[in-house]
Amino acid sequence: MRPVLALLALTFALPVCSQSPSQRWQMQYFYDKEKTSLTINDFAFPSAKYGIAVGYVSEGKHEEPTQVLTSDGGAHWTQAQLKEMPVSLFFLNDSLGWMVTTKGIWQTTEAGRNWAKLPKAPENVLRVYFTTEKDGYAVGLKKLVSETHDGGQAWTVVKEAEDQPGDAKYSAYVWVAFATPKIGLVTGTNNPPRRIAPMFPDWLDPQTTFKMRDVPHLSYSMVTLDGGKTWQKKSASLLGQTSRFRLLPNGKGIGLIEYSELSEIPSEVYMINWRDSSSGGVYKDPKVSVTDVWLESDGTAFLAGIVEPGRLRDIIPGKVVVMESSDYKNWHKMTVDYRAAAIRPMLAMPDPQNRWMATDNGMILKLVSQ
Repeated sequence: MRPVLALLALTFALPVCSQSPSQRWQMQYFYDKEKTSLTINDFAFPSAKYGIAVGYVSEGKHEEPTQVLTSDGGAHWTQAQLKEMPVSLFFLNDSLGWMVTTKGIWQTTEAGRNWAKLPKAPENVLRVYFTTEKDGYAVGLKKLVSETHDGGQAWTVVKEAEDQPGDAKYSAYVWVAFATPKIGLVTGTNNPPRRIAPMFPDWLDPQTTFKMRDVPHLSYSMVTLDGGKTWQKKSASLLGQTSRFRLLPNGKGIGLIEYSELSEIPSEVYMINWRDSSSGGVYKDPKVSVTDVWLESDGTAFLAGIVEPGRLRDIIPGKVVVMESSDYKNWHKMTVDYRAAAIRPMLAMPDPQNRWMATDNGMILKLVSQ
C-alpha cells in the first residue's frame, strides 16, 4: 500500500444534488446570553447519551475556556468552566477521552465531567488519537508526531515525521486517524508565507487579494501498517490541505481537502480505499465550503459546510448545509434549521439514530424525523 491518500491527483465532477425531505437538522442548544458569545472549537458525541462541546465564552476581549455537556442525549445541557483553552477532543468510548489545550493534554474518565492534566505532554499538539487505553498518538506544529504506550504518561517522538522536507517553523501535522489498531494515517502541510504579500490585510484590501492565486506547497503523509512500529512517509507539492478524513475497518474512507481564500474552489471531497490506495473525487462545488465529513459503518457519507459567503470565507458566516449520499454520486441536500449560520460546522455521529452537528458560533443541532 502506498502512503498517498492525501497526495493523489484527483479528477472531480460537479455534484448532483437533490433535496432530502424526510429528516431535518433541528436546533437542540444555542448559547444566547447578552453581551457574551460562545465559540465551539471541537465537538464530540462518544455515545447516544453523552455529548460535549469545548471552546470559550467571549465578553469583550476576555475569553473564558468553557465546555457544554449533556448526559441524557441532548435533553439537557450544562455549561462548565475549563482551566485551559481547548483545541480538540478525542474519545475512545463513552467515558474515556482526551482534550488537547493550548498548554497540554487532559484526560477524562467521566465523559467530560472530570478532567486531569497529563504530565510531560509534548508541546504544540493540535490533536490526539488513541487506539487503546494505553496506545495513542499526538500530532501538531513544527512537524510533531509523538506516540505513547502508557496512556499519555510518557511520549516518544516519531523521527520519520521530523525527516520530512521543509522548514519545521512552517510545518504542521493536522490530522490523525486509524482504520484499525494497526493501520493509521497522519497528514500535514508545510506552508511558508507568500513571498509577495498584499499591502493590507485580506479584509481591508480584498480586491488585491482576489487577484492573487493559490500556490503549491508541500503536503505530508505518514502511514503505519503495524500499529506505529514503523512509518512510511511521503511528501508532494500540491494545492490545498487535507484537513480531515475518516477511515473504516472495511477499507473505506472519506477525506476533505480545503483550499485557501485565494482558490476558486473552497474544498473538495474524495472517497478512498485504503487497502489498495485508490481514491476518487466525489464532491466539489464553488458555492459550498465543506468543513467536515463523516462516514458511517454502512458506507453512508455526510458532508457539512456552508454556502460560500464570498472569498473571505474564514471571516463571514454562511448558511449551514448538510448533504448525504450512499453512492457518492447523488448527494441529497438535507433540511437545516434556518437559524444555523456558521464559519465551520462540525459533525459527530455515534450511531444512525443519533446524528449531531455543532457550529463554531455556539449552536448544536440533531437530525430528527420531520
